Amino acid sequence: QVHLAESGGGLVQAGGSLRLSCVVSGGTVRTYTMGWFRQAPGKEREFVGVIKSNDNSPAYADSVKGRFTISRDSKENTVYLQMNSLKADDTAVYYCAAKPSYVNLNDREEAYFYWGQGTQVTVSS
Repeated sequence: QVHLAESGGGLVQAGGSLRLSCVVSGGTVRTYTMGWFRQAPGKEREFVGVIKSNDNSPAYADSVKGRFTISRDSKENTVYLQMNSLKADDTAVYYCAAKPSYVNLNDREEAYFYWGQGTQVTVSS
């Protein structure tokens, strides 16, 4: 059974940075397509970005493009979400998720098999 555990959330001022980590156990991070999603209060969960199992070219939602970066460390079996130039609108619970590479729809939460518990990110303006 694959287990995902996020960490790294917290309170940061607008313009600041945070790096979220998602440790994968029960599986190999390179085997799966790894996605990041977020859910703000009163809103639906939305796609943030994805790194596919078969390449190192992440894709991002327009709202975070140029500010957020996804990377993968196979040795640590961990995926990271580096968040820079944070805005108040980035306040949300952030989730990592995993799915087999043969499943498409990388930006759709229903495509993902495994989810972490989420980590809270709060950006003060």
